[in-house]
Amino acid sequence: MAAGGRGQVLVVDDSRAQRRILTMSLQRWGYMVTEAGSGEEALRLARETPFDIVLSDWVMPGMSGLEFCKAFRALPHESYGYFIMLTSKSEKGEVADGLDGGADDFLTKPVSADELHARLRAGQRILGMQAELVEKNRLIRATLDELQKLYDSLDRDLIEARRLQQTLVRDRHRDFGRGAASILMKPSGHVGGDLAGFFEISARRVALYSVDVSGHGVASALMTARLAGVLSGASPDQNIALTGGLDGRRDAWPPEMVAARFNRMMLEEIQVDQYFTMAYAEVDLASGRLQLVQAGHPYPLILRAGGGIELLGAGGPPIGLLPNVTFQRVEAQLAPGDRLFLVSDGVTECPTPEGEELGDEGLMRILRDNGQLDGPALLEALVWNLNAHAGGGDFPDDVSGVLFDYRG
Repeated sequence: MAAGGRGQVLVVDDSRAQRRILTMSLQRWGYMVTEAGSGEEALRLARETPFDIVLSDWVMPGMSGLEFCKAFRALPHESYGYFIMLTSKSEKGEVADGLDGGADDFLTKPVSADELHARLRAGQRILGMQAELVEKNRLIRATLDELQKLYDSLDRDLIEARRLQQTLVRDRHRDFGRGAASILMKPSGHVGGDLAGFFEISARRVALYSVDVSGHGVASALMTARLAGVLSGASPDQNIALTGGLDGRRDAWPPEMVAARFNRMMLEEIQVDQYFTMAYAEVDLASGRLQLVQAGHPYPLILRAGGGIELLGAGGPPIGLLPNVTFQRVEAQLAPGDRLFLVSDGVTECPTPEGEELGDEGLMRILRDNGQLDGPALLEALVWNLNAHAGGGDFPDDVSGVLFDYRG
């Protein structure tokens, strides 16, 4: 609509007298009026000016009102023009043709001034709603553009965050002489909430861990970053599992105490709504003695050199949910050629396209089928088998774990 007025109206009629009668009424009601004596002239004017309302005679020499209406509708104007056809035709079929051609309303000639005024007000209401819709769509497009810019920026940040998160685990494989550890880390999105790793307690003792923080995304990734800091072998003074020992040499808390210390840290220091599950193990490289704690994590597995597979643990509560909980230590013996596997539930709960989870039995089947492979190759084969199990799609949860080959 034109500012300060009712809008711009195009009057199209081959009769100059009819045009003047309509124009005088329209100007009296506050409209700005442009006249055209033919459909061809009206189309030229409409190409240059987006008229709000068009009053057009149906029967005209050359281009008829219906032909002009169709051409008018095809013009690339953003705003809508309300089209009223002036006609002496009253047959239903002809009226239907006019509606199909793009007309919004009809007035029978001779035109009643009161009826014309009422039809124009109805047209203005429709144009007002259309203008409001256009403005809302413009705002939506502008908002979507801004959201896309924010998304692109966030996406770049998340890609960088994923690179940084990968550096939390500096070594994916390490040989300790009497044993070797290999790590699997595959986030389901840009960043994940899983953490797996190892560190040396002393020359003959190694610690291994697999952690799964609740939730996904940035918050979980930030928590894994903090946990990686307190499980780092590079900073033993900050490692929550290590202690100086009575003789001043490096020592470690028993696995159940490590879980209890984490539980207190989560509830008393960090105080967030997150929690995490964990399997934490300590291996004596000289004797093969294994101690571990299972805190809500999937069952650790021992792959025996003879081909058997054992599940360890009894469940246990997650860390950071309840105060004053007790964690139970589990002990076992590793023989030369045995393997210990701590794994996240992203592996055992990986579903098929139909929703069937892999489960412990499915995991053990994959491990048996690929048991001849070395540590890194076995973990790579596990990812390939999981991908086939999932139907080739993305994993719905982070996939992680740590595999320890004991040589004795």
